[in-house]
Amino acid sequence: MRGSIPVIVAGIIAWIVVFVFALATDAASKVLYTCALGITFGLLGIRYTIRRAKRESN
Repeated sequence: MRGSIPVIVAGIIAWIVVFVFALATDAASKVLYTCALGITFGLLGIRYTIRRAKRESN
């Protein structure tokens, strides 16, 4: 399970890069919301993965 955390972090970083690019190019609010949701779901995914890994190790 811990091996998936770098993949999730890479996804979050990608969403952050796209979010900054969208802000710089004055993109539509729909694009900004999509990026914000991608970041949020990524953070939730990290939390879930860590909690699940702890539960499996016990």
